[in-house]
Amino acid sequence: MEDCFVYVLGSAGANRYLTYVGWTLDLDRRLAQHNAGTGARSTRGRSWVLIHCERYATRQQAMSREWHLKRDRAFRKSLVEQAKRNIQKPHSGVEVGSPSLPA
Repeated sequence: MEDCFVYVLGSAGANRYLTYVGWTLDLDRRLAQHNAGTGARSTRGRSWVLIHCERYATRQQAMSREWHLKRDRAFRKSLVEQAKRNIQKPHSGVEVGSPSLPA
């Protein structure tokens, strides 16, 4: 089995904070692709940070969770609010964009 990751990216826009949900086998490579403009078309031209990720044992589990997260606006909104609070508190000991990976 291989580790699969479901992730939520955040990007501060002019009037709003945008999110993007995806899944990958290599989280570092995928984030670099998004920030280099070679990721998903909807992420191009923006700077993205990782605001949440989860680890799954199979692609099927990861793809299912991605599907659910894309439809759960309340959860993504709570992640954005948490990320904004962490940005406003630079000495809080919490790194913005640090993955929270369940064991």
